[in-house]
Amino acid sequence: MTYDPAPPTRHLRVRLDRGHTVLEFHGEIDIVAALEITPYLDAVTGHPEPQIVIDLRPVEFFDCSGLRLLYRARSRVLDRGGRLHLVCTRPLTLRVLKVTGLARLLPPSASLDAALGQPEATSGTL
Repeated sequence: MTYDPAPPTRHLRVRLDRGHTVLEFHGEIDIVAALEITPYLDAVTGHPEPQIVIDLRPVEFFDCSGLRLLYRARSRVLDRGGRLHLVCTRPLTLRVLKVTGLARLLPPSASLDAALGQPEATSGTL
């Protein structure tokens, strides 16, 4: 895959790390942020066998729009035979992931190093 980084936006930074594309979400991840992030998310998850990490550590607020982004990324990556990892340490966001069942399908790690040492996202249903 050719790496074509997304331009920096208020809610997203994109970089390469150990062969993975890291999408670092920032600030408030709501419907406005989701509209900004979706085109970049679709671009990096649209290739065969994408290797993606979504880092939520800089997120201050995370609502159902953020959950939809994660589920969309997971579905697209699994459909293309790739790997998706999640990094999250914020207690409220972790609670939202757990209550909705997404933490079971996309287990969060506390650091990028831990995420890249984890098995890939599991397939399954909510």
